[in-house]
Amino acid sequence: MTPEMKGFLLLTVLKLLFIFTVVMVGVALLTLMERKVSAWMQNRLGPNRVGYGGLLQPAADGLKNILKEETFPAEANPVLFTIAPALAFIPALMLSAVIPFAAPLPINSDDFGRDLGHWFAWIPGIGAWLDQQVAAAFHFVFGVMAHHGPMPMVVADVPVGFLFILAIGSLGVYGIALAGWASNSKYSLLGGLRAAAQLVSYEVALGLSLIPVLLLTGDVSFSRIITFQQQGLWFVLPLFLSFFVFLVSGFAETNRLPFDLPEAESELIAGYHTEYSAMKFSFFFIAEYANVVTISAMIATIFFGGWDIPFVAIGTAKPWAVITLEPGLLATLLSGIVFFAKLMFWIFFVMWIRWTLPRFRYDQLMALGWKFFMPVTLGYIMLVCVVLYAAERAGVRGTLQTHLVLTGLSVVLAILLFLVLDRGLILGGSAVRRARAAAMRQAQRLAASS
Repeated sequence: MTPEMKGFLLLTVLKLLFIFTVVMVGVALLTLMERKVSAWMQNRLGPNRVGYGGLLQPAADGLKNILKEETFPAEANPVLFTIAPALAFIPALMLSAVIPFAAPLPINSDDFGRDLGHWFAWIPGIGAWLDQQVAAAFHFVFGVMAHHGPMPMVVADVPVGFLFILAIGSLGVYGIALAGWASNSKYSLLGGLRAAAQLVSYEVALGLSLIPVLLLTGDVSFSRIITFQQQGLWFVLPLFLSFFVFLVSGFAETNRLPFDLPEAESELIAGYHTEYSAMKFSFFFIAEYANVVTISAMIATIFFGGWDIPFVAIGTAKPWAVITLEPGLLATLLSGIVFFAKLMFWIFFVMWIRWTLPRFRYDQLMALGWKFFMPVTLGYIMLVCVVLYAAERAGVRGTLQTHLVLTGLSVVLAILLFLVLDRGLILGGSAVRRARAAAMRQAQRLAASS
């Protein structure tokens, strides 16, 4: 094996351990964040007993679930009941491996061991000795490793990009459906069926909403999508309708309010995981929060530039740039901080919506996916194709110019969809419908009296 290949494998393993640790620890802290956000919105304190400000509450919850007794329904299918949580948990953890979280870091080293030893050379008296010993120990364990060029800050920079997430993310429905069926419980079975129908329905809308991104970039790789946004505008502007459909479908995909019908407490006790307890129960919640992180990261990457810093160019020129940074450790750290800020905003947005909107009825949920999102996205795909063709025929060649044309289209469509066609049925809420019904009754009374 060449030194370059060994260096690539070592860096990949380090990135994998970093992402896995961040996701697992982050998911635990997100449970605390959700409880704190809900307490803030309801004018409560939230968890504040375990550790300073309740920071150790996730550790206490984890310890409780580890030590808690495992229940096993007498009539449940033993094999499927046991593996169902893993089938929901494993795909959720795989998804974060393909999303870039910072700008590429340039690494040019002929020998990792020798360069690592140089970090200790400054220590007075023993620096030279430590330099040699660290290099020798590294060579003994790993051999000679090298790397030349930029290192993508992603575990696996796969060329299939968001297609990988759509494919692997859809596997989670098997764990949920099997959990409901294997429990041999009516409530669990209904929850599993609801989850399967909901996830399949909104997978269609989720996939269709990303086709305009493919039309605009000609690529499904996250790295290329970020590059195209750096050359023009963030896709939330030229592809606003795709962003809206993707955002709402993401809520349905993660079983979050107002789309948490598979685990509706007022109807199904707890839905598909009614019969689960202890760590098996925790696996479903870890998978749910991991999916929330993935959807939030995809929104930040596909529609908000990913790790791109507004008005800052890293390495290459871009429109609207005020500052230019050379690729390096500083640029990578700053871009990672910006991506984390975008990610946390959308995670907070998901929690905000949960504690703001009521739950949909199941028929409303399915009608929204099949009767509204599907025809809207299909029509939008055709419209984007026509606009791109017309723009090319009119001589609009640059990326920025094309994005500006599509932004104008997005403004027109947003006005038509939300202010004209909707006529208050969605944005206005039930108050508009009640007022309209009252006006209609008044008109009928006047007509009858005359």
